[in-house]
Amino acid sequence: ELEESEKFYVGQPRVLLLIYALYNTLVARSEMVCYFVIILNHMISASMITLVLPILIFLWAMLSVPRPSKRFWMTAIVYTEVAIVIKYFFQFGFFPWNKYVDYTKDKPYHPPNIIGIEKKEGYVHYDLVQLLALFFHRSILKCHGLWDEDEKADSSSNKDDTDDELSLTGGRRDSSASLKSVNLAASVESIHVHFPEQQTAIRRKSSSSVSQLSHRSSFSSHRSKRGKCHGIVVKSHCGLCCFRTLQVYVPIRQFFYNLIHPDYSAVTDVYVLMFLADTVDFIIIVFGFWAFGKHSAAADITSSLSEDQVPEAFLVMVLIQFGTMVVDRALYLKKTVMGKVIFQVILVFGIHFWMFFILPGVTERKFSQNTVAQLWYFVKCVYFGLSAYQIRCGYPTRVLGNFLTKSYNYVNLFLFQGFRLVPFLTELRAVMDWVWTDTTLSLSSWICVEDIYAHIFILKCWRESEKRYPQPRGQKKKKVVKYGMGGMIIVLLICIVWFPLLFMSLIKSVAGITNKPLDVSITITLGGYQPIFTMSAQQSQLKDLNQTGFNAFLGSYRGNTAALQFLEGYGKEDITLADLEGNSNSLWTISPPSREKMIQGLLDFSAEFTVVLSWSIQRTLETVYPYYIKAPSDSLAKPIKQLLTGMYCRWENITVSLVKNVSDEGVREWWVLNQLGKRYKTSEESLELFIFSDKVSPPSLGFLAGYGIMGLYASVVLVIGKFVREFFSGISHSIMFEELPNVDRILKLCTDIFLVRETGELELEEDLYAKLIFLYRSPETMIKWTREKT
Repeated sequence: ELEESEKFYVGQPRVLLLIYALYNTLVARSEMVCYFVIILNHMISASMITLVLPILIFLWAMLSVPRPSKRFWMTAIVYTEVAIVIKYFFQFGFFPWNKYVDYTKDKPYHPPNIIGIEKKEGYVHYDLVQLLALFFHRSILKCHGLWDEDEKADSSSNKDDTDDELSLTGGRRDSSASLKSVNLAASVESIHVHFPEQQTAIRRKSSSSVSQLSHRSSFSSHRSKRGKCHGIVVKSHCGLCCFRTLQVYVPIRQFFYNLIHPDYSAVTDVYVLMFLADTVDFIIIVFGFWAFGKHSAAADITSSLSEDQVPEAFLVMVLIQFGTMVVDRALYLKKTVMGKVIFQVILVFGIHFWMFFILPGVTERKFSQNTVAQLWYFVKCVYFGLSAYQIRCGYPTRVLGNFLTKSYNYVNLFLFQGFRLVPFLTELRAVMDWVWTDTTLSLSSWICVEDIYAHIFILKCWRESEKRYPQPRGQKKKKVVKYGMGGMIIVLLICIVWFPLLFMSLIKSVAGITNKPLDVSITITLGGYQPIFTMSAQQSQLKDLNQTGFNAFLGSYRGNTAALQFLEGYGKEDITLADLEGNSNSLWTISPPSREKMIQGLLDFSAEFTVVLSWSIQRTLETVYPYYIKAPSDSLAKPIKQLLTGMYCRWENITVSLVKNVSDEGVREWWVLNQLGKRYKTSEESLELFIFSDKVSPPSLGFLAGYGIMGLYASVVLVIGKFVREFFSGISHSIMFEELPNVDRILKLCTDIFLVRETGELELEEDLYAKLIFLYRSPETMIKWTREKT
């Protein structure tokens, strides 16, 4: 029958097998499902009602050995039921705060929002899911017989303790005093205190009290009833207070004592996973720091740093996160479980207090509306779970080397090389390890050993790859290797050399953004006197060319090679036609002496009289009016010489006339200008101006494009070239240390140094370090040590 059922199970569709597997995984990890639902409920509700269970998870459930007790799950179930009833009760409209829900629902410090009794839609959905998950886990425990396991263990321990106490009484069960002493001892033992010294003291005291009570029982008839009753009342009150205090204090003390001093320890090492969780939180802070500050929802860390501004929220979060990572590393190296427990308690309470009480006031929005903060908190909860698992299992007794150096393959090799490329990370790790590890080596000697170990590990990875993919002797390299590796290096070097030209070309042509003018202003001055004409074109006066007009524009320069070459970099969207009104927008205000002097200068044909036309920067023009203006990415606008020279010259003539208006208010004068050779004919006096706007780089690449071609060559290509040159030069000086056929003996020597350091053999550590230094000082000994094994 078992074989037939197995065949039936195997013959099911893959989708059904996948569903079975997922269900079995859910059953096997039902407590993790409960933790996830409780944390998710708190992330969405973010209130004091839902805050209790996550704290209990990280400081009680996940620290329990071997699993959370029935008391915890009953506490979670009852608490969830009470929370549902409380939330339901406060949904009625007769409460004062429920009358202004729309006004107070987004206020983070509104008392009902903090407590979690505000009126809202779906107020109990996640609580019901949480309760369902808890009942599901309870059913799983009952199916496996684990639900009443704690009660059975308690009853058995109480029975054993009671038997011990009864044996100490020496058969005096007929005495009422002896029965009272036995019950008192059993009640004290039921608090689960398992300190041997305390147990002995309690048992001795109980036995002595039994003998004393039995000895004095004959004199009890001579005491008065009043005094006897008064003594019983006083003693009962004192005993009740002490008993209640012990009921709260002793289990908590015993719980943490057993956690710090376990009878057995399944040693594990999850520091790497905790470090990765902290790293993810660090990245979230860097790229989402605006979520932890006030009025900074649209801020960008790159723009803030480029303006030499350090946001306070970003600085505080980075320092706190980095500080916790350093403390965690120190606790890991010292292997102190007590310090880790204290750090866990402080961190759990501190993070929850800051995230749910301080942060909403800083950001002026509720935690449930802050997506980045929710993501940061969820990753932090993963860290808390890993930290609790590390406390429960205990720290490893030996911490040897880097976690990336446990195996010798390409993945570990490249990850280790990337780890060493991070600025100051290798140095900081080495110094912290030296500070918090017992050793006789100096800091320089420690760094020397670390550098040798890293170098030997890299060589070991390359030698292992050579063993996996051997090259037969006397055969030339395969074309796949030569063109794969060599071709990739050639392409990479070519791209680095021509990167500035390629980047600046693509940034303007492909990724460039059209930068159209918003205002075009023209000012004309005669001989340095008061300007005679001032006019600007805006909005509707700035017109775009359509495709037909653009094609006609290109056709007019068909034979001009220089002009066509210039126009290749522009499209119709880059050209703007400015239609300026011919009448000046300001009256001509000039003093009579200056006016007479200007007239004399115009009548004197033998002398030069300049006409100055200015736009963004004033320039003296030999001809009167430029028809085409180039507006580059900077502020310097200039005429386009390719379109203004040769037979296709478009320097246009303009007519200038002074209009005089005589009225009761007086005489008013202004100048009127009209362009003769306009491309788009209009009956009114006006000026036409074609503006060619250069594309600008996107804001995300502006910091790189701002260097220009020469700047990129100086700052990027030359710097990269210096690093590349180091790989192709100076090889002859390192042959003795690079070309080592077999590095197993040296690697074992480094590992032995780590091992004796962890075991406290510090004198042997000095001897092995001296042996390692002598090995690198003696080429002949190095050759003997690195020979291939025969």
